[in-house]
Amino acid sequence: MARPNLRTDFDPAYGEAVDIAPGIQRVTAPNKSAFTFHGTNTYIVGDKNIAIIDPGPIDDSHFDVIKKAISGRNVTHIIVTHTHVDHSPLAARLKELTGAKTWAEGPHRAARDLHIGEINVLDASGDKDFVPDNIVTHQQLIAGDGWALETILTPGHTMNHACFALVDTNYLFSGDHVMGWSTSIVAPPDGAMSDYMNSLDLMIERNETIYLPGHGGRLDKAREFSRALKSHRKMRETAILSRIRKGDSTISEIVSVIYKGTDPRLHGAARLSVLAHVEDLMAKGLIHSYGPASISGVYWVNREPV
Repeated sequence: MARPNLRTDFDPAYGEAVDIAPGIQRVTAPNKSAFTFHGTNTYIVGDKNIAIIDPGPIDDSHFDVIKKAISGRNVTHIIVTHTHVDHSPLAARLKELTGAKTWAEGPHRAARDLHIGEINVLDASGDKDFVPDNIVTHQQLIAGDGWALETILTPGHTMNHACFALVDTNYLFSGDHVMGWSTSIVAPPDGAMSDYMNSLDLMIERNETIYLPGHGGRLDKAREFSRALKSHRKMRETAILSRIRKGDSTISEIVSVIYKGTDPRLHGAARLSVLAHVEDLMAKGLIHSYGPASISGVYWVNREPV
């Protein structure tokens, strides 16, 4: 299946703040995994009075690198793209250290209510302790000393995901919504595929050409990449619908075919991604099930399976 041209060439430069553009530094946390690539990127924006975007996970070494990078400067804003535990937890320690207020769309919450008997398998990945001092709205400007960020609300990966465009530049901090190294996980009930696709359209319609993501290196020609990402998602949806039409009635059966070349460690995430597509297909009336979409559900197109 065709997919965006992924970019996996990235030097995390652990232990130092890297200048990546005028007025922008990156510090990468050493929390490498199959889901975080080389680790979570924390960004520092500004010169003397600065903002920190996505402080990262609770990690003493990462905190020490950030402290060194901001030494002699005044942190005025702590901004969070979303509340997964690899992005937001260190905000509390930075707030205590600097006195800066936090800014985000809101606290962690699911995209929908749990079905009866359903368990949120990603519950542990949400930072339930983070509550922003300032709740941001779509297209709100967050102004600092010599810089300003425009908020773009982008639910999908999580319900409270937001991206931030650096005003009067081509740079946009894309969090986990668009990354160059991998497609973003959209996993119900934390996220929703319909929200993700709508948010992707918002990104495509904008003018920024360079994304600075939550994991991996800068993404050039970002709008073209986002369009390819949208096409990939639509093709994935078509492949899932095709498998159900051919008689694959469970998510596990679908994953075994269309994700056969994927790292087995990611098959759990793949099942959740298929569930996100299945939810969307059911909402469109294209497939059916005995109840709400679930990992263990049975699905069909025109009539119940025999």
